[in-house]
Amino acid sequence: MNNKKDSFLVNRIKSVGFAFKGAYILMTTEASIKVQIIIGIVMTILGFYVGLSATEWCIQTLVIAIIMAIEGANTAIEEVADFIHPEQHPKIGLIKDLAAGAVFIFAVAAVIIACIIYIPKLL
Repeated sequence: MNNKKDSFLVNRIKSVGFAFKGAYILMTTEASIKVQIIIGIVMTILGFYVGLSATEWCIQTLVIAIIMAIEGANTAIEEVADFIHPEQHPKIGLIKDLAAGAVFIFAVAAVIIACIIYIPKLL
């Protein structure tokens, strides 16, 4: 972990390293993140194809980043829940369902946003 004797800058650099490590682990081990990466790539290719405006690119990039971040948080919540209570338990199941529900809510919003951006361009 961070050593209190290290400078602020050294601690920030270490923190960024931990963040990169976490992102790498997510992208290489979690199926849900891999699916989101593929969807993000497809949407990016489609964005070039239909000629998104700068604002649409910003919105699309933000939506892709948020869905991946929420997926990462969901994965972290599931890992903590499994660590605390490895056996099946109704409360742990509820916690996991709530976290997955948060991902689902934003995924629905992401689809709606994609429809608003892409349907007029494809028709």
